[in-house]
Amino acid sequence: MTVRTTRLDLADRREGADLSAFLGRLLRFDRAAAVRLQAVPGTGGGTGGVLAVFGRLPLGRSAVLVVRTVRLAGLDAAADLTVSAGQLLESVDEEGAALVLPAPVTGPSWAGLLPPRSGWQPLGQPPVDRVVGEVLAAVEEFKRRTAEVPDHHRTRQAVDAIADEIWSRPLGTAEGLPLRAAHAAHAIGFLRPGAPLSAYRAGAWLRLDAPAGSVLLRTEAAPGAGLGLSPLR
Repeated sequence: MTVRTTRLDLADRREGADLSAFLGRLLRFDRAAAVRLQAVPGTGGGTGGVLAVFGRLPLGRSAVLVVRTVRLAGLDAAADLTVSAGQLLESVDEEGAALVLPAPVTGPSWAGLLPPRSGWQPLGQPPVDRVVGEVLAAVEEFKRRTAEVPDHHRTRQAVDAIADEIWSRPLGTAEGLPLRAAHAAHAIGFLRPGAPLSAYRAGAWLRLDAPAGSVLLRTEAAPGAGLGLSPLR
């Protein structure tokens, strides 16, 4: 899709700071991370609009998608492209409440298959304090178990196997949602004290929503599932 302008004005400075923090966390996991951007104009002749920023968190041998939405002051036309997360972070002007869209890059395979916009069924509203407690307990278990592995056996494969076993467990506070989703939400900074959480399912996709953003993951390969390319709202 052709982008008619490379500069996006943000609704306020806080949007720029939050986006920078989100991108910074992504880059700590992968310095070469790419993000898929989808910008949608608001109603009323170009006023308002939303930018959805999709990224991927590698956790063990699996991965989850994370999405952060950013409120825009205005947008002339919709945009849909994949860019370098590092270049996007460098382009954010927090003081000026704006960013410049970097040149598109060839996107990774995950960027071509995003979750659907509709069809989400609620799974529950887990309390954030209990979710955080489960995540922190699991993190401590992971540290303890990896430390117990002899040095000559502590390979990446062995560590990933421990991580996958722990994070694949069901989240006790949300039926059907794995602990991996909560771990990702914690790692990317979405779990905040008092923040309401909601869990959903749509076909093979699972989703955990927080005010700061959403975590999404596929439970299995399902023909035709997750082919929607529009940002979640």
